[in-house]
Amino acid sequence: MGKSVFEMMEENNVEEKKAAFLQKQRCLSYSMKVRYAENLVREYIKEAREKGYNTHVSVGGLDSITLSYFIRDHCGFHDVELISCSGLEDRSIQYVHRLMGVTRLTPAKHTDGPREGKPWTKMEILQEYGFPVLSKEIAGKIELLENPSEDNKTVRHAIITGETGEYGGWQKNSRMKLSQRWLELFGGYENENEGTNYGKPDNFKVSQKCCYYLKEKPCDDWAKEHNSVPFLGMMASEGGRRAKSLMMHGCNYWGKSTIRSCPFAIFYRQDLLQLALDLNVPVPEIYGTIERRSDGTLYTTKAQRTGCTMCGFGIHIEKRPHRFDLLKEKNPKEWDFWMYKCCKDPDGTPYGWARVLDYIGVEYGDLINAGQIPGQMSINDFLN
Repeated sequence: MGKSVFEMMEENNVEEKKAAFLQKQRCLSYSMKVRYAENLVREYIKEAREKGYNTHVSVGGLDSITLSYFIRDHCGFHDVELISCSGLEDRSIQYVHRLMGVTRLTPAKHTDGPREGKPWTKMEILQEYGFPVLSKEIAGKIELLENPSEDNKTVRHAIITGETGEYGGWQKNSRMKLSQRWLELFGGYENENEGTNYGKPDNFKVSQKCCYYLKEKPCDDWAKEHNSVPFLGMMASEGGRRAKSLMMHGCNYWGKSTIRSCPFAIFYRQDLLQLALDLNVPVPEIYGTIERRSDGTLYTTKAQRTGCTMCGFGIHIEKRPHRFDLLKEKNPKEWDFWMYKCCKDPDGTPYGWARVLDYIGVEYGDLINAGQIPGQMSINDFLN
């Protein structure tokens, strides 16, 4: 009989590791966190070289741009490669990537069918698999509900009820369960099995596969080809599954199938923004500038977070003008395409993000209070 999740967690001292991580995150000063991050970088590169690996930074938005400057300019490791699927980012981020000499990667390629050997496009993924909305964790759960199988039966039951079964330690109200808010809209795929009466969309799908085909697989393939292990700009304070992994496995992790270093893992957003200022990091225009409020809090004057043009992760907790509002202001034609024309129904009727946003209750279009600024994400809302 296999071990339960709780038995494995106990064996690996997960709770002790989480407590130690949180102690560093909450108690170390900014300057101490910077020194700690520098030690992590040096330790990771040293071990990588001893094991015969090269190292690289997977570069995206401001967090990983700052990490790149930190590793190269602050720590002095100028031979660490910088890679990115830059074509998916905002144009201002692409501009900074070019200044930095980032190696641009293309999305993963089709392995069969009429487009075999050609890169996946954003539109193809939205059409084939679904829209990345709410959060990566929530989208993954909805995707499982949309695609039932005998193998995922137990997990689907846990998503609806919170009951995990033997492997999950027989929990009755685990975090596997979708929040009631999203069960009401997406739990209907299991109505017949669970005796529920939830809703489900009948004219679009939800998926987390965009990240895999457009970013993760291309970077993983490049890393294998160049025998390189990555630095990532992740911070546990951003929440989600990444936070759990960072707390469980630490900042530098050498696993059987996963190797990575996250020197900023214990940073808060304030630490990251202060470091960007200290290193004179070029801030992409989409973020505006880094400014300080009267209480000393640092913030970016425009976007707080960025992602692919058509990414909807976290859109439900952004204040207006949210990312789609800003896209409309910046490029109305592109906004119109993603909102209304990027996908097609079986009968050829075009549709896009507007259909998804309508369903989850996110407003878009003309603003009544144009003076609002994008709000900071709430971690608890993002998880639920």
